[in-house]
Amino acid sequence: MSELDPALLARIQFAANISFHILFPTITIALGWFLLFFKLRYLRTGRQHWLDAYYFWVKVFALTFALGVVSGITMSFQFGTNWPGFMETVGNIAGPLLAYEVLTAFFLEASFLGIMLFGRKRVGERVHTLATVLVAGGTTLSAFWILALNSWMQTPVGFEMIDGVAHPTDWLAIIFNPSFPYRLMHMLLASGLTAAFLVAGLSAYRWLRRDRTPDVLAALRAGVVVAALLIPVQIFVGDLHGLNTLEHQPAKVAAMEGIWQDEKGAPILLFALPNEETRSNDYAIGIPKLASLILTHSLDGEIKGLDSFPNAHPPVAPVFWGFRVMVGTGLLMLAVSWWSAWRLRRHAEPTRWQARALLAMTFSGWLATLAGWYVTEIGRQPWLVTGVLRTVDAISATPAPIIGISLTAYLLLYVLLLSAYVSVLFYLARHRGKPDHKPAVAGLQEA
Repeated sequence: MSELDPALLARIQFAANISFHILFPTITIALGWFLLFFKLRYLRTGRQHWLDAYYFWVKVFALTFALGVVSGITMSFQFGTNWPGFMETVGNIAGPLLAYEVLTAFFLEASFLGIMLFGRKRVGERVHTLATVLVAGGTTLSAFWILALNSWMQTPVGFEMIDGVAHPTDWLAIIFNPSFPYRLMHMLLASGLTAAFLVAGLSAYRWLRRDRTPDVLAALRAGVVVAALLIPVQIFVGDLHGLNTLEHQPAKVAAMEGIWQDEKGAPILLFALPNEETRSNDYAIGIPKLASLILTHSLDGEIKGLDSFPNAHPPVAPVFWGFRVMVGTGLLMLAVSWWSAWRLRRHAEPTRWQARALLAMTFSGWLATLAGWYVTEIGRQPWLVTGVLRTVDAISATPAPIIGISLTAYLLLYVLLLSAYVSVLFYLARHRGKPDHKPAVAGLQEA
């Protein structure tokens, strides 16, 4: 263990922590708005199945929120233990943004979640609905501040360096930095898709287990429709985000596309094995000129290659493949959601094959989100804050064996927690049904 690079171990540890943490906010950000939709439908129609759906999914929200809080606290500890140079250099900017997230967003979620779970009969419908609005808004506000900081790290503006320390000069420029609008919308849509497929997938699981209570089909339909509506919007926003990245972080785009030398009419590679030793791609299969067309809107548009950024471009293979996993998962989401929406529009109930497909896609949002997050974070290397702070300059002096021990403990704990979380979700789904309820189709027809 002592022969390993402490910087590499610290990076792996932070990657493991943030990978585990991001799974849960990705669900809660959008699931809060699903809950609000279920509650408003109940208030409008008076149909009990909407309230049943609300109370099933608020339990999932509470469990997910709890794990997100715990993993977020653990992640923040590493700024002091493994990456002290980060706060020493840019703490004047990162500190306030993180504090705003806690003060304006986390308190909303933590304060009103209890009312959502237990307070409806005590506070009345209006206050209970207001609590749902505040919690849903709090999750989105939380994403706003975290994405503001992350986007600033990608495209830093609005500051000046004095004696090696960043000092803010324009907070509006810092918050609304060049990549922030695209990154925020991309993440909010990713959360919407993650929650939509989770709702549809767990509902499909209940359906396959012959839980035909009306709330099951109502939630399944809601998840499918939201996914079918959001995925084309996500593809469009993702394209805009890519163009913004090409402008501000061209080395990241070159790694995403596997382009080594400056190239006009660059192909889009469907498959390749990037080879950093030969500075080329092995076994490449691509569509001629399509990358240039997408990125420059010209068949002969020029894209800068990785060789134009000597010693300042990210490792290619993880960025290249992370991007393809994200896009491939998105296309699969498009196919499954549109097919399911079309099928449910024509028929009142899903087929077993349709339910199985939705069940298989339950956690597809996690896969796409993690792949996209790796593209974003690995693609920024070798910078921790682009053009301001290199990753190697922020590392602590903690010995490799100490980092290795804590890394091993984190990984074991995260495997156990994630396994327990998924198990509890399916346990809740198995034990939620009430056999004496009327059939789902009849209940929906009444609505």
